[in-house]
Amino acid sequence: MKKIKSIFIFILICVAGYFTYNFYTIFFEKNTNFESESIFLKIPSNSSFSQILDSLSNYLVDIETFEKAAKRKKYSKNIKAGRFLINSGDNNNDIVNSLRSSNIPLNLTFNNIETLSELAGKVSKKIEADSVSIMDAFTNKKFLNELSLTNESVFSLFIPNTYQFFWNTNATDFRERIVKEFDSFWNQTRINKIKEINLNPVEVMVLASIVQKETPKVDERPTIAGVYLNRLEKNMKLQADPTVVYSIKQRDGFDKVIRRVLYKDLRIKSSFNTYYIKGLPPAPIVTPDISSIEAVINYSKNPFIFFVADVSNPGYHLFSRTLSEHNKKKRQYTRWLKERNIKR
Repeated sequence: MKKIKSIFIFILICVAGYFTYNFYTIFFEKNTNFESESIFLKIPSNSSFSQILDSLSNYLVDIETFEKAAKRKKYSKNIKAGRFLINSGDNNNDIVNSLRSSNIPLNLTFNNIETLSELAGKVSKKIEADSVSIMDAFTNKKFLNELSLTNESVFSLFIPNTYQFFWNTNATDFRERIVKEFDSFWNQTRINKIKEINLNPVEVMVLASIVQKETPKVDERPTIAGVYLNRLEKNMKLQADPTVVYSIKQRDGFDKVIRRVLYKDLRIKSSFNTYYIKGLPPAPIVTPDISSIEAVINYSKNPFIFFVADVSNPGYHLFSRTLSEHNKKKRQYTRWLKERNIKR
């Protein structure tokens, strides 16, 4: 009997040891197979468990033990889309826990973008939504009508900044976040200020985009904004060269480099060409950064109507009250262009 009992205990120990080892192997043994410190695994919406296994197969030592761990922890029936961190040296338990509950957001930054399609393309490289769905979301007729926007003016909603998004953000959620950020930026204090200059938020965004393209110098932008507001008040055409450049790019392609605006360009029949139309264009010619928006909101009151590039102080301009004064200052710029043979 003692011998049988000893054999029985030995068998129990072996079985327990087997299950303990098996349990450890499935859940707690290191199972990563990549050299970097960590990787991000992106799981698309509506992914199947087999797709998850395919995605992980290049990163794990033993995909079968992961499959067993995932099924025992019921992850295989509760897959979530997102962007998940897997660290080198993680075991299956760590990996499943991460995939189950640690969707990590990413930073999305956009600035200096000239069209909605360009923006949709750049955003689609950062989140799950593709560029077509983003375009469709922002040009949806019901959405545009609710906000009293057009296919063009909807571009005014984008305030350049760095935002956090989950990778699995769809086009509608992205649109809702952009609208929320726009509404948050345009608080009552800012609204009250722009009422004094008879502009609404969309119009401010349009004018700010022109100001931004006129000068890279943040300290000069309020002065430029003041000049344009003076022209609007006098019912003059804005005659902003950046809008001519934009019109040329609309016609010839946005990859075109334009260093000089020619007299023939001023006659381009475009709703964005402020030498051709009176008032503001229908949409921003670039996503204006916050400094440009604030430059319009808090513009510098001045008596100037004209300005021209100051070749002695790159990036800045010379301002004038009258056309004759302006033409005198303009000569230094045209001479500078000729000396450098800049024809386009």
